[in-house]
Amino acid sequence: MQLNYIANAPVRSLSGKTIPVVDPSDGQVFDEIQRSNALDIDHAVQAAHDCLDNVWHKVSAAERGRLLMALSRKIAENADELAAIEQRDCGKPTKQAKADAAALVRYFEFYAGACDKLHGETLPYLDGYSVMTWREPHGVTGHIIPWNYPMQIFGRSVGGALAAGNVCVVKPAEDACLSLLRVAQLAAEAGFPAGAINIVTGYGHEVGDALARHKGIHHISFTGSPTVGTLIQQVAAERHCPVTLELGGKSPQIVFADADLDAAIPAIINAIVQNAGQTCSAGSRLLVDDAIYEPVLARLGKAFEKLRVGPATMDLDVGPLIRQTQQQRVWDFLSDAQVAGIPMVAQGQIVDEAPDTGFYQVPTLLRDVPVMHRLAQEEVFGPVLCAMSFRDEDHAVELANATQFGLVAGIWTQDGGRQFRMAKRVKSGQVFINNYGAGGGVELPFGGVKSSGYGREKGFEALYGFTSLKTVAIKHG
Repeated sequence: MQLNYIANAPVRSLSGKTIPVVDPSDGQVFDEIQRSNALDIDHAVQAAHDCLDNVWHKVSAAERGRLLMALSRKIAENADELAAIEQRDCGKPTKQAKADAAALVRYFEFYAGACDKLHGETLPYLDGYSVMTWREPHGVTGHIIPWNYPMQIFGRSVGGALAAGNVCVVKPAEDACLSLLRVAQLAAEAGFPAGAINIVTGYGHEVGDALARHKGIHHISFTGSPTVGTLIQQVAAERHCPVTLELGGKSPQIVFADADLDAAIPAIINAIVQNAGQTCSAGSRLLVDDAIYEPVLARLGKAFEKLRVGPATMDLDVGPLIRQTQQQRVWDFLSDAQVAGIPMVAQGQIVDEAPDTGFYQVPTLLRDVPVMHRLAQEEVFGPVLCAMSFRDEDHAVELANATQFGLVAGIWTQDGGRQFRMAKRVKSGQVFINNYGAGGGVELPFGGVKSSGYGREKGFEALYGFTSLKTVAIKHG
């Protein structure tokens, strides 16, 4: 049984209840976590305040950096263990789980180096005045972490918050808690004071809601659906609490006739099958120039047919989806496609070794998807790629911007002028040209526009969101 981790100690929930932990590869229960409630959140928030008031505010920026670097090293030393934990908890193939652990190492390494480089400014003003700005931490920050990339999103969110001088209360998704509970233990071993990092597990409508409403939380970071993001904004607005929201996407890959297809095709496939398509920035819409639409679909179709799906430990192209309800969600989308007569180009295959009780979905390539069909408008959060063609740049921009989302876009063209024109016209928080994702660099600010949310995490830019700006004006004669 897994316990909450509050003030550097394992703690049972005051509810006395637990939630089963299921392995997505076979659908079997293998552990349990605490089903916490508002009283547990109170406990964690109080521990965070005690740390902030009595210890953390006295820790210099340089010493914070040393602590984050010590945690980065601890994570590196235990990376294989963390990857194995997340693999079983989330159903990630081995290479993906190890990549996530490596990214977590890099997040804390990056933010360790940033701690003492978050500077204010001096401002020219009237004669006889000296004016400066200071960057100050919010205080106690709340972090609601989704199940698709728990280690990575913990790193980009909690790492930035700690670097800026905050202390953290974290609510992981009930489907994916185990790796973060272990990271909190490693933080204690690395020397973090009790209460700097607190992990409380449970359901969103119980623990997540209590965290968002708590008056002792001074900033909320949330990654998840637009629907829940709206609820968090409304709750936070009641006490004027700032929020950072990353709310998903329906990201386009835009392929022009002059694209290097040898480079584009593998990137397009990876962007939709990585983590079984359960990625906010998944390239789930494929927009292809009329002139090469059929050849591109033919090449992609052959590649999709070779994709293999199976248990996480087999380390195939695609692992299972996180849970049965997510599997059913993908099935419902594909059923709607069949009813609408949307043609299917190709599918991958589930290997014989995959248990019938696992939550598997074959990668699926659809073509001629109507721009307003829900498949082209809503997040499927599964390995489903929706292709459509465009006539020219204007038409490509029209299609690319035709959803409520604006998180990521990929543009494939050798024309330098077109690269800049498209990058400016596509409404998206990140634009990648002749690549997609830029290797997931932790240095790159990440976030969206429109219904994809606002605020930025990753990179140095994240530190601004985890601080408030104070202006100090001194009159000295």
